[in-house]
Amino acid sequence: MPTIKTDALPIRSDEDVVRVRQKVRQWATELSFSLVEQTKVVTAASELARNTLVHGGGGEVTLETLAEGTKRKGLRLTFQDRGPGIPNIERAMTEGYTTGDGLGLGLSGARRLSSEFDIHSEVGVGTSVTITRWK
Repeated sequence: MPTIKTDALPIRSDEDVVRVRQKVRQWATELSFSLVEQTKVVTAASELARNTLVHGGGGEVTLETLAEGTKRKGLRLTFQDRGPGIPNIERAMTEGYTTGDGLGLGLSGARRLSSEFDIHSEVGVGTSVTITRWK
């Protein structure tokens, strides 16, 4: 599947989380996502950026715009950290489960708001979460 455009942003502070949201909204708008689609992908990106910062100790996000033929366009976001990793992904994906002060909706919420969701984590190595939202 051809990648049209790509960029990477660091996630090391609250300001970086805001920049990720802004860039995702900008790219979703450029892809002519509806307001609902924009809101879903920006919300998912915000949750995952916050998780990358809080639970992963920081990292980065790679943004890619995708084209499948002439009709289907999408936005793929890959969040990576080198934090402690997630010992039990199944449990972490359960709504309401949290290791912090949040509501425990970050990972499960991002999965619900995405067309595609993929997570890989290794204890002591870090976590990678990739979401795709298709228009």
